[in-house]
Amino acid sequence: MANLRKVKEFIIERLIFASGIASVVFVALIFIFLLTEGISVLRHVSLASFIGGQFWYPISDPPKLGILPLILGSLLVTAGAITMAVPLGIAAAFYIAEVAPAKLRNILKSGVEILSAIPSVVLGFLGIAILVPFLKHFLRLPTGLTALAGSIMLAFMALPTIISISEDAINAVPREYKEGAVALGATHWQTLTRVIIHGALPGIIAASMLGIGRVFGETMAVMMVTGNAAVIPTGLLQPVRTLTATIAAEMGEAAKGSPHYFALFAIGIVLFVISFLINLTADMLLHRGKNR
Repeated sequence: MANLRKVKEFIIERLIFASGIASVVFVALIFIFLLTEGISVLRHVSLASFIGGQFWYPISDPPKLGILPLILGSLLVTAGAITMAVPLGIAAAFYIAEVAPAKLRNILKSGVEILSAIPSVVLGFLGIAILVPFLKHFLRLPTGLTALAGSIMLAFMALPTIISISEDAINAVPREYKEGAVALGATHWQTLTRVIIHGALPGIIAASMLGIGRVFGETMAVMMVTGNAAVIPTGLLQPVRTLTATIAAEMGEAAKGSPHYFALFAIGIVLFVISFLINLTADMLLHRGKNR
């Protein structure tokens, strides 16, 4: 019996190890594929012109393949979404975990889970039908298809991730911390802001970074509500185009082997690198939070 248990544990350990190795191999293969296709764009444009160029006219003669407007559009929409989603998400997580009554807590948790299950194309449709006309009339804009509309939709999409993971991190804080703070005379608010939040900080950071990753990689909803204008953005109240929306909108029209085709794969490399940097930053912040 003991030998059988050891055999099962050995098999399970090896399967887990193989799964981890497989995930690394798959990511490496994806990056190699993108690199082999995307690196060819450097035959038509220099790296500096590709990253820092201000004009994206891939089918002009000669093609202009500057993706700076796309990078800035992605960063602007992401920054706006995170500015809205992170404070609201953390506040909602604290309310659900520490303030709301038990019955209301269960209802709110179910609502958050339902929100996370809504397809992004449905949210994009709702954004076009409701949010875009509202912003146009309320802010008296020429068009409601702006970076602000994209930020609001992405914030809505990031909230379930941030709330769920932050709530789990808050609930994982040992109850002894809260009981000790109350025993020392701290109020409920002081306990939340000075004790629980510090214990849950690594999980909250992870939730925020996952929210950033969710927002930065979103395609359909952004493509539907931001206007898709490949121009250098000067604010949230103008149309923009993101990296992901560019790939989704143009890959089907790009002739294989053309500079446009290679440029779209190069955009995929840029997205891959930025996503890697986001995850690396999250890992560094998590380790710093744990070492405190």
